[in-house]
Amino acid sequence: MRILLVEDTQDLADATLSRLRAGGMACDYAMTLAEARDCLRVQGYDVVVLDITLPDGSGVDLLREMRAAGQKMPVLMLTAHFSVDDKLSAFSFGADDYLVKPFDQRELEARLHVLARREASERAGEISLGGLAYDPVAGVVTAHGQRLDLTRREHALLSMLMRGRGQVHSKDRLLEGLYSFDDTVVGVNAIELYVARLRKKIAGSGAVIRTLRGLGYVLDAEG
Repeated sequence: MRILLVEDTQDLADATLSRLRAGGMACDYAMTLAEARDCLRVQGYDVVVLDITLPDGSGVDLLREMRAAGQKMPVLMLTAHFSVDDKLSAFSFGADDYLVKPFDQRELEARLHVLARREASERAGEISLGGLAYDPVAGVVTAHGQRLDLTRREHALLSMLMRGRGQVHSKDRLLEGLYSFDDTVVGVNAIELYVARLRKKIAGSGAVIRTLRGLGYVLDAEG
């Protein structure tokens, strides 16, 4: 597996590179957006680990450039300070996952393996379940070909569920995914509200959000 790490904090980068290389991954390293662009021009990667705040700009801008250019490898966003609006924008532009600094290197390594194991067809294009389809590059969700009108948080939540379809998502994980970078104090009722809204919007699509008592939610095919 070949990884591109884009991170300007040298000690964190050194620790991350050491851990990943010890795990058998080939790693390239860039400290700036300019260096990352140079790497992406000449090398393909299984996963890109992309910091948000970099000396010459925002990692979200690079993510947007990558998707617009047809570069569809998974991208894991890495940041300590990230507004909820930026986070939702990152998901809408095609981010696959994120980690908040400081993080456990073992968790990063595990998430990279999960992203790299995804089928190439999923990474390259549309994710479908029943009549529900999600285009991570365009940031569009359709039901039987009709575009769904989703709010930014509904879009981000459905994106997480579609990418992990068939898997159980705890309320805490979904809550973290939507609100961890926001100053607003919210509880699990917020997730229940957005799930209820999404259920109405995807009704009849052939996909359903099921509640597993005590565990969380799973997006699955109807029936």
